[in-house]
Amino acid sequence: MLSRQSRMRRGEEFEAAVKRGKRVGRPTLVVHFTISGEESPRVGFVVSKAVGGAVTRNKVKRRLRHLMRDRLDALPRGSLLVVRANPPAASAGFEQLAAELDLALARLLRRRESSTGGQKR
Repeated sequence: MLSRQSRMRRGEEFEAAVKRGKRVGRPTLVVHFTISGEESPRVGFVVSKAVGGAVTRNKVKRRLRHLMRDRLDALPRGSLLVVRANPPAASAGFEQLAAELDLALARLLRRRESSTGGQKR
């Protein structure tokens, strides 16, 4: 499970990441990313009813939380990250979700480095 300070809970944080951040889409998920402040990185999850019933949605959320826990260290300070599950996430295996999450995060972080001239903030 993600620690309390690593979880996004306020609507303003979700909105900041989704509206002002960069976005990378994969078949099973979409990742929104922005930097806001200097606190530790925070992650939020959006799994709608389009993904499936309550049991399926909770299973997808648990998998995504577990995957993000191991990847938090790769995010820069002040990161706000929203992971939105698409309907194919319901039938995707753990390994497929992990691979697509890794691809999306790598692409976002590469974009960030190229937009800041290779400097990490």
